[in-house]
Amino acid sequence: ISQGNVPGVESASLAMDTEEGVEVVWNEVLFNDRKVFKAQEEKIKEMFENLMQVEHPNIVKFHKYWLDMRESQARVIFITEYMSSGSLKQFLKKTKKNHKTMNVKAWKRWCTQILSALSYLHSCEPPIIHGNLTCDTIFIQHNGLIKIGSVWHRLFVNVFPEAGVHGKVRAHRDEQRNLHFFSPEYGSAEDDYAIDIFSFGICALEVSTQLQ
Repeated sequence: ISQGNVPGVESASLAMDTEEGVEVVWNEVLFNDRKVFKAQEEKIKEMFENLMQVEHPNIVKFHKYWLDMRESQARVIFITEYMSSGSLKQFLKKTKKNHKTMNVKAWKRWCTQILSALSYLHSCEPPIIHGNLTCDTIFIQHNGLIKIGSVWHRLFVNVFPEAGVHGKVRAHRDEQRNLHFFSPEYGSAEDDYAIDIFSFGICALEVSTQLQ
C-alpha cells in the first residue's frame, strides 16, 4: 500500500493488529550493512522512541517498532495507523472526476487541522520538522478528519543516509515528483519551520482549486 512517501522504506503492507482488532500499516526499512547499522543502532532507537511520543488527533499514529538483525542484513519494522479513506490527493482526484466542488468552510476546516498538527510538531522537544508535507502525505477520514502522515520523514533523512539504507532511488523519485511542494531552502543544513509552512501553503492552494 502507499501511505506517505517515506525515504528508504522498502515495503509498506496492510496488516492486522490482533490485540487491538484494527488494521495497521506494517513498514520495513532494510539496511545493507549490519556493521554500519550496529554503529547507528542507539541513534536509530532514540529516533523511534521520540516518534512513539507523538500524540495528536491530526497526526497518523505511530504504534510500535522493533529491530530485526539477520546474517547479511538488518531491518527496522514499525507499525503505523492505517488511513482507509486515502490521501488528500486521491480525494481531490475523485472530486474532480465526479465534477464536484468543495465549499470554503470545508477548506478552512482542513487548513486549521493541518496547522494544528504542524504547530504541535514544531512545539515538540526536540522540535520535529515534517519536511515532506504534500497532498500525498495528508490523509482524510470518512468523517472529514484530516491527519498528517510521514511525520518521520525528516528524521529518517537525517539519520538513515549514514546507515546504508536500501531503497533510496525510489525515495528520490518521489521527491522529484512533488518538488513544487518544497521551498528553495529545502535540504539545507539549517532546515526550519519555514519549509513546512511553505509546503502547507502549496497544499492549501491545490485544495482551493476545488472550491465552489
